[in-house]
Amino acid sequence: MRVRATESEMISRRLVTLLVILSCLSMPFPADAQQVKRVYRVGVLETISLVLNAANFDAFRHGLRALGYIEGQNLVIEYRSADGDASRFPALATELVRLQVDVLVTRGTPAALAAKNAAGSIPVVMAAIGDPLGLGIVANLARPGGNVTGLNAFATELSGKRVELLREMLPGIKRIAALLNMGNPLFPPQWKEIETAARSLGIEPQLLDVRKSEEIGPLFDAAIISRADALVVGPDGVTQASLQSITELATKHRLPTMYPSREFVDAGGLSSYGVSYPHLYYRAAGFVDKIFRGAKPGDLPVEQPIKLELVINLKTAKALGLTIPPTLLFQADEVIR
Repeated sequence: MRVRATESEMISRRLVTLLVILSCLSMPFPADAQQVKRVYRVGVLETISLVLNAANFDAFRHGLRALGYIEGQNLVIEYRSADGDASRFPALATELVRLQVDVLVTRGTPAALAAKNAAGSIPVVMAAIGDPLGLGIVANLARPGGNVTGLNAFATELSGKRVELLREMLPGIKRIAALLNMGNPLFPPQWKEIETAARSLGIEPQLLDVRKSEEIGPLFDAAIISRADALVVGPDGVTQASLQSITELATKHRLPTMYPSREFVDAGGLSSYGVSYPHLYYRAAGFVDKIFRGAKPGDLPVEQPIKLELVINLKTAKALGLTIPPTLLFQADEVIR
């Protein structure tokens, strides 16, 4: 015989059922049922060590953090440096590709070329490069095509201006030397710019072709023997990796020098004129973010620098026995006293 449950019993059963449901909802899901948080992997192909590149790389990290990418949480950065030896780039690029990075970030022409050749379908972001269009790394600045985009550092266009600034600093100079790595495809056009600017001012240009760091000392000796009055230095892995020895030799030989970036001035160099590399690196993080969100690198225009800076170190000027013209100090974005 079947007995009908009382109303109170039915209410009790419903309460028990509700408690069971609530208990189940509060229990943690199995790990495989939880949403897995995406971890992005960035491969960085650099000309110099992390120690020497600290200011630029910190700016890149800051840019990524501002966009929500935090190392140890949703971001892994694999940093590889050629330490001034461009021949190492192809192997380093291949190593990063094998790590299955989501994007490659580069600085300089040799690194960008190596990344482009090794990347396959992996996007490449150039944090800074001298002439991406002229060297065939991108097909078009507005629509690069392929898998490479990033930021132009105007290295070639600014090389002649450095000669003009040195002339303004030293009106009587007759001979100017240029420390350039002619093995880097960026520098033959830069040398032409320097030659043209120098000769237009009645100055004799002298090429100091540096391929290895051990050549720097003898090349300084050659500049002194030929009575060079001043020196311009090109932006390259060899010179960047040797910035401390270059600035020390320039002071030792009392050779006024114009460098391509302020990192040389921070190391004791006299003056620099060029793009703000930390600013470029910060902006490179924006390219990485857009790619992570689904943008194709070939559709992202190569951006131009919007911040150029002239930096002058008066401490070094004093050590060289120089008086910097007030007009040039007025032009400077920063004067180190």
